[in-house]
Amino acid sequence: MRDARHVSDATFYNWRKKFGGVGRTQLAENKALEKENARLERIVVDLELDKLIPQETLDYLKPKA
Repeated sequence: MRDARHVSDATFYNWRKKFGGVGRTQLAENKALEKENARLERIVVDLELDKLIPQETLDYLKPKA
């Protein structure tokens, strides 16, 4: 029976290829950058909505010929 903490060889080698040689500090920095990127993406979405709403309102109010 396998130990519950066992990781498949494929998972291990994929992880090692992605994170091998990366120190704890670099992992923490990467995590912080991912968090900041997600925050900036939310800001961009909000700005796009702020831009889209008035444009759609103008399009709706524009007289139709």
